[in-house]
Amino acid sequence: MFQVRIHGRGGQGVVTAAELLSVAAFAEGRTAQAFPSFGSERTGAPVVAFCRIADGPIRTREPIAEPDALIVQDATLLHQVDVFGGLRPGGYILLNSPRTFDELGIGDLTARFRHERLLTVPATEIALRHLGRPIPNAVLLGGFSAVSGVVSLPSIAAALRERFPERLAEQNVAAATEAHDWVEAEMRELTT
Repeated sequence: MFQVRIHGRGGQGVVTAAELLSVAAFAEGRTAQAFPSFGSERTGAPVVAFCRIADGPIRTREPIAEPDALIVQDATLLHQVDVFGGLRPGGYILLNSPRTFDELGIGDLTARFRHERLLTVPATEIALRHLGRPIPNAVLLGGFSAVSGVVSLPSIAAALRERFPERLAEQNVAAATEAHDWVEAEMRELTT
């Protein structure tokens, strides 16, 4: 079973991201589960959502304490919430920021993980270009597809097309595709 924890703020599409990821996994014939955890339910409040993906039945229902991957939609949470808590040693981190982990002041924390699985992505900027709004969820799912290989970009695109009206779906697909390509290029650079 592959477990993903998504951190962000209310209004950034955190819950939608988990749902879209589960739909993408279903499209590939796998079992998936997505659910949120709210504190104060208001725009800007910290939100966490979870997604499990497996090849067989998923019987557990509790929040994910030891994720295989983290998607962090808002870098302002880094010094406010323990977003890295429980991340497995070989885990993936995808963080919405145009800055590096060192520039964000968390280089020491990330040093214990495999560097080729840790990426910052300028997801808000990509979302603004394609959607005209700072909603980074689809962008980060495209990047997640590239860094992890857990779900394919075509499956993410299919989930977006199922969820949103045609024009908005295509804008999100374009944003996810740009992020996917961006992450692939970054990964090539990290491994050479």
